[in-house]
Amino acid sequence: MPPRTIAIDGPAGSGKSVIGLWLARELGYAFLDTGVLYRAITWLALRGGVPTSDGAALAAAAAAAAINVLPHPERGYVVEIDGHDATEELFAPSVNAGVSTVAAHPGVRRELLPLQRRIAERGRVVMVGRDIGTVVLPEAELKLYLDASTDERARRRWEQERQRGGTRSLEEVLADVGQRDRLDSERATAPLRPAPDATIVDTERLGLEEEKRRILEIVSGRT
Repeated sequence: MPPRTIAIDGPAGSGKSVIGLWLARELGYAFLDTGVLYRAITWLALRGGVPTSDGAALAAAAAAAAINVLPHPERGYVVEIDGHDATEELFAPSVNAGVSTVAAHPGVRRELLPLQRRIAERGRVVMVGRDIGTVVLPEAELKLYLDASTDERARRRWEQERQRGGTRSLEEVLADVGQRDRLDSERATAPLRPAPDATIVDTERLGLEEEKRRILEIVSGRT
């Protein structure tokens, strides 16, 4: 029997969302990339003119918003905010630029934690983020931490953006990934780090199919 709750953490561009969605489909599990919840609050802040530095106002927005995560056959989820399907809008450049700042506020994280745990309580779920194994689901049956060098992760992110029609240079993406790493690892609440009992997977030199094989070996217990 595969683990009923699987937590996948890692820095920006480590491939955790791609692997998480693939693994959920492979196992027939639900999938949640918790980063979209912080993107949702960032989206609300931008629409409402709330500064991303105002933690109290952002936490209030998170408490007041009706955020619903629904399954989707292709991307794994749809995010509705106050009844509006905002999924595609959550990946706009303006949201990308502000999400790590928003996610660093303890009040925002506190407001979103119950929603994440309610989803996990259903079981048979792959949940992806930066603090799943350490904070959101410390009792997850399997914890994975995906990692790669900053340069490699920036290259992957840049290629993803190009496929979506993005125009940023590789140098701009590299600077952005480095800044997000600093914000994520240095924040006072739930900093990015592997859980003590997480299996760390270095994806630097692994092709996607090799990475999938490695993940399946871990899931099945053949480490």
